Amino acid sequence: MAQTRFAPDRGLTRRMVVTMFLLGLLYVVFVAVLITLGVRAVVVLVIAGAILLVQYFMSDRIALFAMHGRVVSPQEAPELHGMIDRLCALADMPKPRVAIADSDVPNAFATGRNQKNSVVCVTTGLLRRVDGGELEGVLAHEMSHVAHRDVAVMTIASFLGIVAGLMTRVALYSGLGGRGRDDRGGLPIGLIILLVSALVYAVSFLLTRALSRYRELAADRAGALLTQRPSALASALVKISGEMARIPTRDLREAEPFNAFFFAPALSGKAGLAALFATHPPLERRLEQLSGISAQLGQGG
Repeated sequence: MAQTRFAPDRGLTRRMVVTMFLLGLLYVVFVAVLITLGVRAVVVLVIAGAILLVQYFMSDRIALFAMHGRVVSPQEAPELHGMIDRLCALADMPKPRVAIADSDVPNAFATGRNQKNSVVCVTTGLLRRVDGGELEGVLAHEMSHVAHRDVAVMTIASFLGIVAGLMTRVALYSGLGGRGRDDRGGLPIGLIILLVSALVYAVSFLLTRALSRYRELAADRAGALLTQRPSALASALVKISGEMARIPTRDLREAEPFNAFFFAPALSGKAGLAALFATHPPLERRLEQLSGISAQLGQGG
């Protein structure tokens, strides 16, 4: 993490290191299996690497384009710029570009590979529904993602999933399933590749989703400590989650693919097994953490 005044989070650092180690180990095993099976995975690796580079260097442009966001000047949004200027001064970090997306879904996101190439975007729906203190809490949360380089970490972490997904498609659509058998006369090599790729994809998916959920908790904590107003962030979470229920389902489903970027998920999964696939922790868990921070700061529940 670059040097800022955002509270350091050793738990986040440990989880990033452990997740990257496990994904790297999984990658080595996966490639070893492919080599053993005689698969030439060079083309897949090149394609996956190209996708990774595009995501890494153009994540801000892609996200803004997908969300119909546009960068706004201080003259166009003076209050929003003023709030981000204040947070940048508090955090001692470069100012990101400021954008607004014309969407009634109340949300915000931050993206960019580093602090000098980042953008913080809020929706018009969010600006209409929260007050100044709540908006500041949301912005502090998003700027914490920038300070922790979360987008870069999650992009790199997704690489193995991209490779495994591509290998699965190759096995499905190139007729590998019926080509050749292993040395013991067992399953077709293509079917083995398909099964191994699907397993690797599932494991990497679960690891990155677990990291994503903790990443959101870490951003809540860092944002709340920076502003010293955890109750405002908690209020924003409750208000945004409540307002989501009033948004047409069609609009929420259109926004759902961007949940990993959002401050709050457009559509939340149900508790239980579905929680393993969620990009964000449950609302109750986030509020519980913020309540604990309020108690630490002597501000009550």
